[in-house]
Amino acid sequence: FNLPLSLELFFRFIAKPCAINLGIQDSGPHRAQPNAILEKVFTSITKSPDGKRLEGLSKQLDWEVRKIQRWFRHRRNQDKPTTLTKFCESMWRFTFYLSIFFYGIRFLWTAPWFWDTRQCWYNYPFQPLTSSLYYYYILELAFYWSLMFSQFTDIKRKDFLIMFVHHLATIGLITFSYMNNMVRVGTLVLCLHDASDFLLEAAKLANYAKYQRLCDAFFMLFGVVFIVTRLGIYPFWILNTTLFESWELIGPYPSWWLFNGLLVTLQILHIIWSYLIVRTAYKALVRGKVSKDDRSDVESSSEEEDVTSNSTKGVFSTSSNGSNRINGHVASGQWTEE
Repeated sequence: FNLPLSLELFFRFIAKPCAINLGIQDSGPHRAQPNAILEKVFTSITKSPDGKRLEGLSKQLDWEVRKIQRWFRHRRNQDKPTTLTKFCESMWRFTFYLSIFFYGIRFLWTAPWFWDTRQCWYNYPFQPLTSSLYYYYILELAFYWSLMFSQFTDIKRKDFLIMFVHHLATIGLITFSYMNNMVRVGTLVLCLHDASDFLLEAAKLANYAKYQRLCDAFFMLFGVVFIVTRLGIYPFWILNTTLFESWELIGPYPSWWLFNGLLVTLQILHIIWSYLIVRTAYKALVRGKVSKDDRSDVESSSEEEDVTSNSTKGVFSTSSNGSNRINGHVASGQWTEE
């Protein structure tokens, strides 16, 4: 099984044709005008010059400061992936999250610990590891390792550190629970987290394809499912059994503290993300339009930023393919009116 080859085949024969059929072109952002002096500064000194350096370059080139700022923005953006590439990557993640979620539901539906969490600790640690459970774990672990490495090559986002901690905690939990045969409760954690992830990727796909209403609907649905599962079901179902039921049935032991420490770390991250989601939804309700996602890229890749800096920005920051659109959303669109 060759994962890179599989991804390449998925991108070429499934994701890319879907993107093209939706009108997404394989065209990158506007390229910066060739300039040897600015290119040297960009590659050797800084990609975001301060005011003093901008003034010096302005005198040296006899350019307006605003023109130089625009050049650096275009130069930074031309290294970013195209909307088509982002669509293919999101479609891959959407396919995985959706498939693994339904696989998990199908597997857990007949598992006794899905209906009674105390079953997670009966006869522990002498619990059989079935082949279906093993492959469930291995697939999830491989996927999160891929996210860990790809985070350093993807577009840098504001929550880079939070996501890095999340991936570390997730990989640590999957590995630790497998090594300690805590796979029963581990499957509950995995399935619960997969419940909302595919909705976020669906919203991104709709955004890249410029289906505004569908994007907003998926994002709002994602927010509801995320908060219900991460702030409701997770602490009262998962943490309840790992902290209290396990203490009662098998008692605490050294690795028990580490396991629950990682689970509580995830809960803290859930609270932070829920706050960002609620803040985004609140801005949308107050302004009557969807505001920019608080998890968006550090810098917008829109080429119309200069003339539309006061316009509406979309939920997800993507390359704009239309002259009246920013981040994949209609600049004047209001989701509350649609």
